[in-house]
Amino acid sequence: MHVMVLGGGVIGVTTAYELQKDGHEVTLIERAASVAEGTSFGNAGMIAPGHAFAWASPKVPNILLRSLWRDDLAFRVRLSADPAFWRWCARFLGQCTAERARRNTRRKHRLCTYSQAVLNEIVAETGIDFDHSANGLLFLHRSPATFAQGVRNLSILRELGQEQQVLDRAGLAALDPALAQAGDKLAGGVYAPTDATGDCHLFTVRLAETVRQRGGTLRLGTTIRRLLSDGERITGVETDQGTLTADRYVLALGVWSPHLLRGLDRWLPVYPVKGFSLTLPIGGNHLPPAIGAVDEDNLIAYSRLGDRLRVTATAAFAGYDQSHRPADFRVMLNKVQDLLPGGADYTRPAYWAGLRPMTPEGTPILGTGRQRNLVFNTGHGHVGWTMSCGAARITRDLIAGRPPEVPLDGMTLH
Repeated sequence: MHVMVLGGGVIGVTTAYELQKDGHEVTLIERAASVAEGTSFGNAGMIAPGHAFAWASPKVPNILLRSLWRDDLAFRVRLSADPAFWRWCARFLGQCTAERARRNTRRKHRLCTYSQAVLNEIVAETGIDFDHSANGLLFLHRSPATFAQGVRNLSILRELGQEQQVLDRAGLAALDPALAQAGDKLAGGVYAPTDATGDCHLFTVRLAETVRQRGGTLRLGTTIRRLLSDGERITGVETDQGTLTADRYVLALGVWSPHLLRGLDRWLPVYPVKGFSLTLPIGGNHLPPAIGAVDEDNLIAYSRLGDRLRVTATAAFAGYDQSHRPADFRVMLNKVQDLLPGGADYTRPAYWAGLRPMTPEGTPILGTGRQRNLVFNTGHGHVGWTMSCGAARITRDLIAGRPPEVPLDGMTLH
């Protein structure tokens, strides 16, 4: 069967790999000159089932309200006249209850854990090097109060079998000597030893080359204009280089997925949430962290990726605007330098901003809609790197008519 994958981020490329491994002829379409040039380019680098919490929770509405007049909060909202924004926000706010937050977190964790296992299989099969570290992740707290609350919050993941170790300040410094630089700025933290880090962009580029070498077609620099349909099926993809056809199609276009689906099916509840990242060089005179971490009080994450330190922060509801300026990174740069004063060269930051394709629930949209030969694999939000390989295998199984190994409750359009 010929399957066409629409989108060349980590979601599309892992899907192409899994489909090809299942014996399909695969064509991948991407508008950029290379794969992983969008959201997959500068993310946190974390493979983190240990942090698979749903963003929609009882505390978030108040944070979003305060962000209207403050610029130092992890969540920021810019009011918009876009009807899709208000429709998405209404559904997001509907998920901000304790019961729904727990349900969505369980679903996210299940998919993230499955996906990490599939990623490990792919790495074993291909030998791809992507600055992978299996040292686990730390979730840091600056005050005794947030530390105690953080330990309580993590109980939901412990109930799901997530391995965790609670550490005091001395325990953190013993596990990662770089944190001794923080002095008394940390009250304690939680260590998730089975989590990992790795360069999502590098992984995606090298996996795409594996797909190409095995006979897959990568149509890069090709812009998709619209999907053609006879009502029951997708009959082709109109691009700036002509109309392309296949037997099945996979929609893996992240934040652009709703635009392509418009007029063909019901509303696709995926909306962009902008994230910001810094990449800092590490030299021989620095003491970089050995373990990636999240500063939970400020929702700032960092990962060592080879000779670079990646720092990410902020969830900005700003529509499709990807612009940024140095001032947008001031708080996150100061906060990470406060924890890791010798961790990297803070005078040479490379700035980046990307759009996370968020659903209100925080879980992706998989499966089919009205056109039965169009399969969704989109809306993976802030843990797309973590979820990618598992979602790709689920998509492969759905196309093959096999039941997925993970239940899809809450992760389908219909």
